[in-house]
Amino acid sequence: MKSSISPEPAVCSIQTIASHDLDSPAGSLTQVRECAARLLACAKQDGFPVFLVGHVTKEGSLAGPKSLEHLVDTVIYFEGDAGLEHRLLRTVKNRFGPAGELAVFAMTAVGLKSVENPSALFLSQRQRSVAGSVIFCSLEGSLPFLVEIQALVGGGGGGSSRRWSTGFDPVRTSMLLAVLEKRAGLCLGVQDVYINVAGGVRLSEPGADLAVACAVASSLLNRPAQPETVTLGEVGLAGEVRAVTRAALRLKEARQLGFQRGILPRSNLRDIPPGFPLQVTGVSTISEAIESLL
Repeated sequence: MKSSISPEPAVCSIQTIASHDLDSPAGSLTQVRECAARLLACAKQDGFPVFLVGHVTKEGSLAGPKSLEHLVDTVIYFEGDAGLEHRLLRTVKNRFGPAGELAVFAMTAVGLKSVENPSALFLSQRQRSVAGSVIFCSLEGSLPFLVEIQALVGGGGGGSSRRWSTGFDPVRTSMLLAVLEKRAGLCLGVQDVYINVAGGVRLSEPGADLAVACAVASSLLNRPAQPETVTLGEVGLAGEVRAVTRAALRLKEARQLGFQRGILPRSNLRDIPPGFPLQVTGVSTISEAIESLL
């Protein structure tokens, strides 16, 4: 590997290059660590940025030694399904700024184009007054955006029931179904349950619990949720609804999209300033939230 590098190089991928000073093949742990260290030294010496493109494993983690993430200043994941017209740029690590930021780009004929209003993009194909559809405002870093959480409950009765979730943690899905049965009195034991976050978005924060639970209840009872309502809240095992972070910022984003009402944890009501241009309803339990939304 030569030491002289052109300004702003992009190495694609780090697993395909090798140093002749080492006997190990390209892509090995030793080669990845050594090549990354040399590129880092060149970048610091000459003062230009270097982009390292690396493989991602099936589990979604960066391939190669963990020390590679420690060497670089920023780790960014480029996400998106091949069948979708948008891509997500997610910052996992940032040594000189906040991590967890998210940017949305649209795939166009001339390349990637930044999406100024991700909420409008994710809700553009939403069907109103349909049972099993609930709106949630996610917060990725400093970016709030609205997504539609869909649930379909039915079938079952002929053996073991199926639970399937796309874009939401399957473990939390199973937990929420158990809470709905125990604390809200919903019969889900023999029902097939499917959860989907529309638009290919992956939700990792627990603040989406209440929206997922309400979507399941809406589908099971075949009662549509109020169409212009956004739902926030973490659900505990006792059926209580716990506070979420930056509730006012999330509701402000919902108001800009034309939503009229927000259902959120009662403990978050103190975060809403007087005269807030959105009707807010505080709930303490999952049963209250279902009754208020449906």
